[in-house]
Order: sequence, then structure tokens, then C-alpha cells
Amino acid sequence: MNEPKTDVVDLAELAERESKLNRKIKKTVWNAINEFNMIESGDRMMVCLSGGKDSYTMLEILMQIQKASVFNFEIIAVNLDQKQPGFPEHVLPEYLKSVGVNFHIVERDTYSIVKEKAPEGKTTCSMCSRLRRGTLYETAEKLGCNKSSIRPSS
Repeated sequence: MNEPKTDVVDLAELAERESKLNRKIKKTVWNAINEFNMIESGDRMMVCLSGGKDSYTMLEILMQIQKASVFNFEIIAVNLDQKQPGFPEHVLPEYLKSVGVNFHIVERDTYSIVKEKAPEGKTTCSMCSRLRRGTLYETAEKLGCNKSSIRPSS
């Protein structure tokens, strides 16, 4: 009698796939850094973390590049706590402490401003992104960061 197949994950296979993906992402980022002279020795780079997988990945890849790089640059991770209800404020600081990266949490209640100013039923994305970017640009200046991972919202 045939045994039913289970969805047991082969951990070695999973680790190999993750390793290949990590190498591919790191190579792509490294090539962009070199092609566009994105990082130079002495840079202080602000890596903005939203709490999503994209920003976690960017931080991880930049930390790997920092360790292996000929460039001597500093990373400071920054999160903007916009005071959205239900946002787990403790998660990012705990993670950032665990990986040993310098970090700064900015608390700015942009959520209330957007809710107050946005017309009922209209999207809040453009107003929220402008407030967020303005706060992050201001933070970069205060922290003496000359490079950042701030990107326009879609």
C-alpha cells in the first residue's frame, strides 16, 4: 500500500533555496551599489524599516554587504511609528537589538492628522506618504545620515 505524501519540508533543501535567494539578492544589490556609486567610505546610511519583509530584507542585505565590503560605512535603522492603532511597537526594537544594529524610533502621530484631514471615503495614501517622507528626511538630517533607503510610495 502506498503511503500518502505529506507536506514535510526538507530543511536542507529549504536552507539551500534560501541561501541561493540570499546570494542572488545580495549580488543584485552589490552590482547596483557599484554601478551607481551608491555607497562610499564614511557614509552614514539610514535604512528605513516599515516592519514589512522588504525593509527587513534590505537591512539584512546591507548588513551583510557592510561586513564584507571594502567600504567603511555606518548603518542606522529608522522606524517611523505613526501611531496607527494596533501597531506592535515592541517588535522592531526587540529585533534590532537582537541583530546588533544601531537604530532610532521616531514617534510622530501622522495617523491622526491624516484621519482628520482626509475627506470621508477618499484614499489617504498621498497625504500619509508626504508626511512620512518629510519626517524621514528631517530625521536623516538630524542623525547626520548622508544616504538613505527612503523611497517614494506607490
